[in-house]
Amino acid sequence: MYAYTGPPELLAHVRPGVMGAPVTSSADIDRLEPDDEPFTYVVDLAGTLRLAPRRTEHVACAAGSPVLAAGEITFERVRGEWRATEVSNQSTGYCPDPACWPDVAGALDRAGLARPDGFTAAFVFRRCPGCGELNVVKDEYYVCVFCDGGLTGT
Repeated sequence: MYAYTGPPELLAHVRPGVMGAPVTSSADIDRLEPDDEPFTYVVDLAGTLRLAPRRTEHVACAAGSPVLAAGEITFERVRGEWRATEVSNQSTGYCPDPACWPDVAGALDRAGLARPDGFTAAFVFRRCPGCGELNVVKDEYYVCVFCDGGLTGT
């Protein structure tokens, strides 16, 4: 479970109870009128995939609640059915670990949506204990890009 750790000013704009659209079937994707742009997604604590337009903050899609996973997702219609083609855990508000993939996969499977075998882009996030800035770890280089302080590997 991931709690929101992003900027407090974004959390202040969240409307309680107003969440992203639940996706429980391919028909739900039709109602959202997808285009070539990814959606913002969260997997809520009940295991339901929820979608919002890409420029929506994850915390708004989750109505400020903790989530099992968060990121961006792209769908493509294949033989009349929607399938997830690109899925990431890119959410600097929740900073989900790549280990949240089973929750994403489970939500897609329950909705009957084909999917990749794992994240097509996986991110590792770490907050620097020295300066407090959020870092995206690249190439397993656990050094803060802001202050050169060491980042924890776990």
